[in-house]
Amino acid sequence: MDASWFQVAGEAEIPSPALVVHLDRVESNLREMLRIAGGPARLRPHVKTHKLPQMVRRQAELGITKAKCATIAEAEMAATNGAEDVLLAYQPVGPGARRIVELAARYPGCRFSCLADDAGAVRVLSAAHAASAMAGPLDVLIDLDVGQRRSGIAPGPAAVELAKLIAASAGLRFGGLHAYDGHLGITDLAERTQACEAAFVPVWELERTLVAAGIAVPRIVAGGTPTFPILAVRAGLELSPGTCVFWDAGYGKKFPDMAFLPAAVLLARVVSKPTVDRLCLDLGHKAVASEMPAPRVVFLDLPDAVAVAHNEEHLVVETPHAVERAVGDIVHAIPWHVCPTVALHQEVWVADGGKITGRWQVTARARRLEF
Repeated sequence: MDASWFQVAGEAEIPSPALVVHLDRVESNLREMLRIAGGPARLRPHVKTHKLPQMVRRQAELGITKAKCATIAEAEMAATNGAEDVLLAYQPVGPGARRIVELAARYPGCRFSCLADDAGAVRVLSAAHAASAMAGPLDVLIDLDVGQRRSGIAPGPAAVELAKLIAASAGLRFGGLHAYDGHLGITDLAERTQACEAAFVPVWELERTLVAAGIAVPRIVAGGTPTFPILAVRAGLELSPGTCVFWDAGYGKKFPDMAFLPAAVLLARVVSKPTVDRLCLDLGHKAVASEMPAPRVVFLDLPDAVAVAHNEEHLVVETPHAVERAVGDIVHAIPWHVCPTVALHQEVWVADGGKITGRWQVTARARRLEF
């Protein structure tokens, strides 16, 4: 592989900081997703990573017509760009209940669903549906907690009662189970596999309990990128990886067993040389996700650089090669966490065939589109 794949014709004209998406690598990642899943029918990729209409349309061209979203804006963007089945993987609260049923009424050609883990939220959704123009029922999946302790309900008796409540609620239909295992970021594949299999045992048991009680389980939406290949072995699941579309430095380091390629590159410039061994780059908090400790990027053409200060508009690094860099020089980096990095950019620059070919607006970074 060309060691300078990240350098493309036309990048000198890109204002920095910027995010450049390499379409050949995106395509490779999509093909790998399809290979792991065994085809498009089982895939429900999470759009939170890219938030781009063009990505939803490309996936639809490959037969991937289901989508998973974190916000109603993402759901709207997906529904208007080729997705036929959109899951809001979030429990709607406040005006969110009204907004999701209004969205579903606006786009009847797309099947919408959402999550719930609380009886009160289910009742609010039912009331919102009654006050809306939505013709059919809204599918509601139970959000299960399989160990992350972030959201969801334990897969046990309380989940059975919640399923019964959803099934009995006017305007709602029990849509199945959702289980996200974001806590299983274990590097060793054997250990990750063992932990994943153990985490999902209660989910399979809950499914059997519901079926025995006469409650059909239409779907189980399971996992994220780290456990995607593990869960893909089990038939009948909908698989919802997200990060692997663009990949990033964090996942690349933690999960070397996966064959995905980094496809989103941060382009920055040297804006100052405060000391002989320091470079100041225009890659501040507003351009790269900074919710975690350094390193927040991995430099492709400055691999020995060490971050020493990070502010809103500046990233200061130390490197013995600082003397070789001039003010204005371009530096390329892979973000450690790509999903929130994308959300910081109004647009991405598109590279194809070794050159910049255009710009795409990051539509669903907005909190609201129309709804």
